[in-house]
Amino acid sequence: MGQTIHLNTSGIQCIGAYLAQPVGKPKGGIVVIQEIFGVNAHMRSVADRYAEAGYTAIAPSFFDHLETGVELGYDEAGYTRGKALVAELGLERAVEDVASAAEAIASAGRIGTVGYCWGGTVALLAAIRLGLPSVSYYGARNVPFLGEKPQAPVMFHFGELDQSIPPAMVQKHRELLPQMELFTYPADHAFNRDVGDHYDEASAKLAYQRTLAFFDRQLAQGA
Repeated sequence: MGQTIHLNTSGIQCIGAYLAQPVGKPKGGIVVIQEIFGVNAHMRSVADRYAEAGYTAIAPSFFDHLETGVELGYDEAGYTRGKALVAELGLERAVEDVASAAEAIASAGRIGTVGYCWGGTVALLAAIRLGLPSVSYYGARNVPFLGEKPQAPVMFHFGELDQSIPPAMVQKHRELLPQMELFTYPADHAFNRDVGDHYDEASAKLAYQRTLAFFDRQLAQGA
């Protein structure tokens, strides 16, 4: 369904991005923000799914700043390499790329973001810094930013079995951002990823339904 395009950034470097278009007029646009594993087959399928739901979806290849075409697996080597890449890239440069991606699909209408794992924190920052309605799936790096006021609504999804985000961290979201929607599921980290051991079909479907309802309210009906 999708295609790879070149995306201008705030610097002089272009990066790649996976673009998936809906059939007919889009209801809005969604920037899909990757996990630490790059824009791999799974992340492209996530973008495709939002396009099937009626949104123009774009997934920027953030790692192109460092190394072109990074697609990592979910083994220990992929995890180690992904952690090193996001540490080198930094969150602020990723937010700048989200702004560039949002601008690239501006013709779709109102723009939001959805991010997973590392991307969940980038999505939160997109709401804080860019004013984009955002959905954050199990963002383990969120807590340091919860004292900043988002300029747009945010929806949070967390797994109750996620050892990287214990209940106390989830509670911090409730305490510091009580106006935002937050849902927990009887699942582990990365429960939305339909490859690997942590996938939880029931939780993933319910979170996706809630996410689409959020975007329909914030983007489609807000146009």
